Amino acid sequence: MGQLINTEIDTLLKDTSRSFFVTLEMLPKNIRRQVGLLYLLARVADTIADTKSGSAERLIEALTQYDSVVQGDSNELPDFSEIASLQEHEGEARLMENVGPAVLALELFGEDDKVLMRECLAIIISGQTLDLQRFGPANETGSVSPLQTDVELDDYAYRVAGSVGDFWTHMTCNHILNHSFSVGEKRERLFSLGLRFGKALQMINILRDIPEDLRFGRCYIPVDSMQKYDLEPSDLIEPENMEKFRPLYDRYLDLTDAHLDAAVEYISMLPYSQFRLRAACMLPVLIGQRTVAMLREQNVLDSENRVKVSRVEMKDLISKTKRSLILPGGGRRLMISNRNR
Repeated sequence: MGQLINTEIDTLLKDTSRSFFVTLEMLPKNIRRQVGLLYLLARVADTIADTKSGSAERLIEALTQYDSVVQGDSNELPDFSEIASLQEHEGEARLMENVGPAVLALELFGEDDKVLMRECLAIIISGQTLDLQRFGPANETGSVSPLQTDVELDDYAYRVAGSVGDFWTHMTCNHILNHSFSVGEKRERLFSLGLRFGKALQMINILRDIPEDLRFGRCYIPVDSMQKYDLEPSDLIEPENMEKFRPLYDRYLDLTDAHLDAAVEYISMLPYSQFRLRAACMLPVLIGQRTVAMLREQNVLDSENRVKVSRVEMKDLISKTKRSLILPGGGRRLMISNRNR
């Protein structure tokens, strides 16, 4: 792939996004740098929000200060050394020690790109701030707080991931696609599908990470929905309650599959000639489809049985993605067959 932004930032990206880095390598050069830097800047905010120590007020303050710097409203970068020292992941610790260079890299881009990157980051940070206001920091307190409604769940999925689908589509339309996507129903449809593409990936994270989230007092399964199945958040702590939870869980997996189907349509709208762009979009869909299929078969409430696509299968999906793009319609056929496995 060559150098993305510079050696320092490229190393931070590799350290914090090993799987996403594969997608970056597939992307066309004219949007690879913007997407890569947005990921890194969003990862800073995510690391702050997920710090497993300190008060909610302190973490919200750190997010607010970070957002102010990213938006260009302040030149005073907060001291993140304490937050860096609290990270269990070495890559995230290094990231928090090197926030300054990542923020300064925004100046490498034109004004239109900077505006879109900042708008997306503001939405992501608003979702993470709302998370801290609802749940507090990710401390092992023993108490569990749930979301209240499906509307709250959908809003959260939009803020932290659907907004990225919107940004990705803006980059695609502005730097790659021709004038046929500049206005009209076709463009509107692409953006609508892009939002659902992002939501699909966030829903997979939520539905896969239930035990870990519960351990830190966070329940993203809305209480309104649980009550319809005679469930409450504390029931999800016990693996033996999986069969009782399964009908509701499958309902959310169905929703996720529907979002992934929207992502397949999104990819089908992209010009056949854009091989790299189509491949970069296909890989997370294929991984997502496979993850959902595995979640349907496993006891997700068992914290000892975390569902994850293996490295061997990842390599196989990457190979299949590249081969499928040789023939027209090959990518769509692969995604449909993968969905129906």
